Amino acid sequence: MTQKSILITGCSTGIGYDAALGLKAAGWRVFASCRQQKDVDRLRGEGLESMVLDHQDHASMEAAVAEVLAVTGGTLDALFNNGAYGLVGPVEDIPTDGLRDLFESNVFGYHSLARLVIPAMRAQGHGRILQCSSVLGFMAMRWRGAYVASKFALEGLSDVMRLEMSDANIDVVLIEPGPIRTEFRKNAIAKFEQWVDWKSSARRQQYEDDLLDQLYKRSDKPDPFELGPEAVTKAVRKALEAKRPKARYGVTTPTHVMAVAKRLLPTAVLDWAARKM
Repeated sequence: MTQKSILITGCSTGIGYDAALGLKAAGWRVFASCRQQKDVDRLRGEGLESMVLDHQDHASMEAAVAEVLAVTGGTLDALFNNGAYGLVGPVEDIPTDGLRDLFESNVFGYHSLARLVIPAMRAQGHGRILQCSSVLGFMAMRWRGAYVASKFALEGLSDVMRLEMSDANIDVVLIEPGPIRTEFRKNAIAKFEQWVDWKSSARRQQYEDDLLDQLYKRSDKPDPFELGPEAVTKAVRKALEAKRPKARYGVTTPTHVMAVAKRLLPTAVLDWAARKM
């Protein structure tokens, strides 16, 4: 039986790294990509096949896909679009250029990479594209507007892709984590400092009273419902191994609870609950 292959993005740490190790152990041929060469070198030292791929650099995506197809003879069974980042702050304080930069990584990069691998999947007659979304892909949360917008966009894009690609035997699946133990929250600090001028904000007092503590002091404190990245890997394996995968795979209790609440509760109740978070 031919070994199945998968390209994963954002493998330097967290979800992507755990998925790469877990799928390799399960028998997959894993191409674990990272944005920086130093991380590629580290993963290669650990026995993984790795290459540079940045969702904000189309040339790097083209080169990575070409490299993968060259060594597989032109085939690729699956893509796990995972790499992304967060930008914290009230929507009114997020510059449009900051929002555009985040969309380049979290939405446009996913779209570009999917388009690069689809021809190979069409040619082989099958494929599976997994998109890493979030509980914030269907629920709003204050101070996370830029990230929420990107994940809502990804969910809509993926839903349409799922419909359109069904005649090509290419499954498009959303993975929806909730709080996962990664470097994600810490990494959001650099983007906040790059884009948000909180000292000039009409909400400066709110930043000083709470928002800065949320970002700087609580970023390394676990959420009470937080799970390790292996929980996402488990969902990824289910999505890859199912004969007929579901459209969505939720991860963590908050994701499952919020999915039910979204279906059953009035918007006013959901808004009241979200303002308490």
